[in-house]
Amino acid sequence: MSEVIDRLLVAMNAHDLEAVAALFHEDYHSEQPAHPGRTFVGRGQMHANWAAMFAGIPDFRTELIRSVDDGNTTWTEWSWTGKRADGEPFQARGVTLFEIDHGLITSGRLYMEEVERDVVGIEQAVENLSGRRPDSSGT
Repeated sequence: MSEVIDRLLVAMNAHDLEAVAALFHEDYHSEQPAHPGRTFVGRGQMHANWAAMFAGIPDFRTELIRSVDDGNTTWTEWSWTGKRADGEPFQARGVTLFEIDHGLITSGRLYMEEVERDVVGIEQAVENLSGRRPDSSGT
């Protein structure tokens, strides 16, 4: 596990917003390829986002499932859990790809998604994606 990712994990679980922010470059570039409108640049926006997350999910916890370093890119799989301030449960899972340079996260591609509350089976999921329901009869 990258030392930067290890420090990020500890700081997030401590809700230490300033320690989290200190790990990001001031010109940090964030994108969520499945949600292009969520792209932003700057540590300030990352700071504002996580201030809202920690306030909105007072018992926020993260678990690092896996981490792989590939050059200056660290691939990480996360599980985020907690209960929102309004009492609703919160659970997200996904993968982030962080570019790290000189001990700072300079960019990230996030594939984090909230875990479904209303379970949808594979047939319905395929139909939602393709418009066609799979033939599950095995023929």
